[in-house]
Amino acid sequence: MTERAIQMPTDVLLLGTGAFAARIAFDVAATAKEPVRIMIAGRNALRLDWLRTAANARAAIFNTAARFVTEQFDLLEQSALANLVGQTRPSVVVQAASVQTSAVIATTNDAWSRLVAEGGLSATAVFQTVVSAAVARAVRDVHPAAHMVNCCFPDVVNGMLVAMGLPVTCGTGNVSILANAFAGATSEESVAARDVKVLAHYQTIGAWRRPAAERDGPVPRVWISDAEIADVFTQFRPVLLTPEPAIEISGAAGVPMILAMATGHIWSGHAPGPHGLPGGYPVCWHEGVLSLDLPSGLSRNEAIAWNRQFEATSGLVVDGTRVTYTGRLAERLRGFGLACADGFDVADIDQVYREMQGLRNRLQMGTYPIGVSN
Repeated sequence: MTERAIQMPTDVLLLGTGAFAARIAFDVAATAKEPVRIMIAGRNALRLDWLRTAANARAAIFNTAARFVTEQFDLLEQSALANLVGQTRPSVVVQAASVQTSAVIATTNDAWSRLVAEGGLSATAVFQTVVSAAVARAVRDVHPAAHMVNCCFPDVVNGMLVAMGLPVTCGTGNVSILANAFAGATSEESVAARDVKVLAHYQTIGAWRRPAAERDGPVPRVWISDAEIADVFTQFRPVLLTPEPAIEISGAAGVPMILAMATGHIWSGHAPGPHGLPGGYPVCWHEGVLSLDLPSGLSRNEAIAWNRQFEATSGLVVDGTRVTYTGRLAERLRGFGLACADGFDVADIDQVYREMQGLRNRLQMGTYPIGVSN
């Protein structure tokens, strides 16, 4: 780490150099209302140079007091990661780096992406967990006062992190995609974004990537001014997401929350995986604590049970320290003969990662014909 970086106070440590991290950095640069210093860290030196240049340029364009520095290092080097967190001691650690790109949801041109399409995004959960667990471990060990925001599949991964005994405040994306899309589509000028509350699991997003006439499947629950919408598909018919990850919304949605965490301001909105809970919820940030902010008449237990049902039907569930694949995904993994298909303990995550990595490599190389699992 450079002497310059060590000497600079850090409000936000942003890990990753991909499109999601860039969206966060660029929107912080454009919207920060008071001084905030962000360090962007990752392996790709050229990409880091560009993100620093572009983010600081955007801060100049929009005349904000955001300032960006960068640091090159390998996020999978636990000692280097711990040193970075310990030296910078950020208020917020935003983990946006993964060994599995989210773009897999928009392709079906190899057997791995077909498995994800057929079995569900939880096929990628182990890949999304590896880096996030390393980051959370560094936070726990050297700077537990930091607020940990995991951007990598938080609906499911955050529960795995908590099962490992690791800290995580929440994620961003998923539920906030729908909540903000619905708020933006609400025609009543008297309705503010804070009056729209959404309970949504990531499995409820897919329908909104298709034209209105083709929508079906699980539906999010939506309230406007505490009144639940009876027909969500009809009410928000004009809302349409891209087939690709909706980073323009999901990455941006985390920015007000991250800035509130860094500066101590009050904030309310939506977040997936708060404190390791499954799915996404309305939440609020006040005096350093993130809490559920549910509509009147909806209990905490009801909200959690509603979100939990999706992975219990097909996906991945966490019970204590035990992780179990369910439904179609479990069937597909058993068809490939994976030992982890019948479940595993979170303590064995590295072993399971290697097994899943081997499967992904074989499927991407075409060792198995697309759609064939034995």
